[in-house]
Amino acid sequence: MKSISFNLLNENSGARLGKITTSRGVIDTPAFMPVGTAATVKAMYVDQVKKTGSQIILGNTYHLMLRPGIDRIKQAGGLHEFMNCDIPILTDSGGFQVMSLSKISKVTEEGVTFNSHIDGKKFFLTPEESIQIQLDLNSDIVMVLDECPKYSSDKEKIKNSMNLSLRWADRCKKKFGNQESKWLFGITQGGIFKDLRRECLMRLIDIDFDGYALGGLAVGENQSEMFDAVDAVSDILPKEKPHYLMGVGMPQDILGAVKRGIDMFDCVLPTRSGRTGLAFTWQGKINIRNAKYAKDENPLDKSIDCPASNSYSRNYLNHLVNSNEILGSMLLTWHNIAFYQDLMKKIRISIKENKFDEFYKKHFELFAWND
Repeated sequence: MKSISFNLLNENSGARLGKITTSRGVIDTPAFMPVGTAATVKAMYVDQVKKTGSQIILGNTYHLMLRPGIDRIKQAGGLHEFMNCDIPILTDSGGFQVMSLSKISKVTEEGVTFNSHIDGKKFFLTPEESIQIQLDLNSDIVMVLDECPKYSSDKEKIKNSMNLSLRWADRCKKKFGNQESKWLFGITQGGIFKDLRRECLMRLIDIDFDGYALGGLAVGENQSEMFDAVDAVSDILPKEKPHYLMGVGMPQDILGAVKRGIDMFDCVLPTRSGRTGLAFTWQGKINIRNAKYAKDENPLDKSIDCPASNSYSRNYLNHLVNSNEILGSMLLTWHNIAFYQDLMKKIRISIKENKFDEFYKKHFELFAWND
């Protein structure tokens, strides 16, 4: 009997309200996972992350295996102990970063050979090794190793890549074995091709995973194509298991995906934007670098229960960011994560109250910030 479980509590207008229970805490879904790439959510303490309402964070296998190396983290007792984090952690397999960041990579049936983007050192990563690394990290949710191809209209190329990912997924499942306190998620590929997406998911269901993710999106396709890819599988995603859209995204993307039955999200946008002076608010996006904020004594968003959102003036934040003060990045990142978690909380309340469609219609156009 696994000590990690998912309960579907309500469905409303396509959206799902659920609860993931783990040995390290509960995750209310739909959930947004701040990205802690290198054992840190950049510019934030773990306690700050928790106070925003975040109940799970994401760590990155690729970055951690390169630096500081898995042995150092294992020596500390695992990723939670290493970074002093007592909430659940999901680790991605490293597949996306191998394809997008490594200086040179070569994919074969056995695995992928790549050169580190840091120092050029050569590595060879197999599906089995990716799973072993994540088990050594002792994360709560483990992802299969997949090949994440770049956006392409070449269907044959995408199909071949999908089939390789499916063979790797089967190997990952065998290596993962029976883990009582962990989950293993399969990842659907297939690019923008609806029939490939459906085929991939059905074959993953045959292998039988604890949850199902949609990968290979947010890689160059437009929003309509992304939603079409989710629509292609929404009716066959197992109802009793969590659904995860990887690497997404803007608030409007999240809202549209929740309407299509997605339960889990991650994205670097709130943290990366915070470090470049961009803040998300319920009134729209704010580029705090702009000169007009030098005379603005209002907080970023007084409606959000976060000191970074309601206790510092835009005037002060404008000064910090334009002076390249570290505190500017810290406060804007803190605020952005708080905004994302405020969004997820309001989404969950609307589903619970059977008012999601009303919430969606009110906010979808409001969040048309993709310019």
